[in-house]
Amino acid sequence: MVSVKARPYDYALEPGKTALVVIDMQRDFIERGGFGDALGNDVSRLEAIIPATAKLMGLFRERGWPIIHTREAHKPDLSDCPPSKIRRGSASLRIGEEGPMGRLLVTGEPGNQIVPELAALEGETVIDKPGKGMFWATGLHERLRGLGITHLVFAGVTTEVCVQTSMREANDRGYECLLIDEATESYFSEFKASTIEMIVAQGGIVGWVASLDDLATALEGAEAAA
Repeated sequence: MVSVKARPYDYALEPGKTALVVIDMQRDFIERGGFGDALGNDVSRLEAIIPATAKLMGLFRERGWPIIHTREAHKPDLSDCPPSKIRRGSASLRIGEEGPMGRLLVTGEPGNQIVPELAALEGETVIDKPGKGMFWATGLHERLRGLGITHLVFAGVTTEVCVQTSMREANDRGYECLLIDEATESYFSEFKASTIEMIVAQGGIVGWVASLDDLATALEGAEAAA
């Protein structure tokens, strides 16, 4: 067991039973011309967390621990995308329509790919999810259970939507969840701050939040003491 300084109290990370989940670090949300940009958001806020997320992924890769990448993605015929979700898009560009990087949020399109700096390596799992949460219609829970995973470390975007939804889903399934502060972001700073407070409220009702440095320090300290 590795003790990580965190809010609301130290997180007990279990080596061998911990996976990293990187939520939706795809071009549609992070780059100009993608879905996030089409909605009128400042995508540079999300782009700024790429280095921290890459460093976090490096910590797991160095140890050979599992990494799960998710993409919010719909079938080309949009049969897995509720009409109400399509209607809530931009007035000028909606899910499934052609954007500068292909059809927005559609599997296989250029904009739906993970940004190159964070691309999955061979052997890492990539999940296409039609919903906000990572468990809906993906089979991920069964896959994680098959790997013996009980602890999940989270990164990705956006904090208040797909990250929080996935953490809440994981919490309901019994996983111990830790969010890394510098490796998650929202288009709205106040939304990220509020989400973090909701996660750690009432003794960690959803999970824990830690800094990247505190996680790295805990892992390095545990290895030095072994």
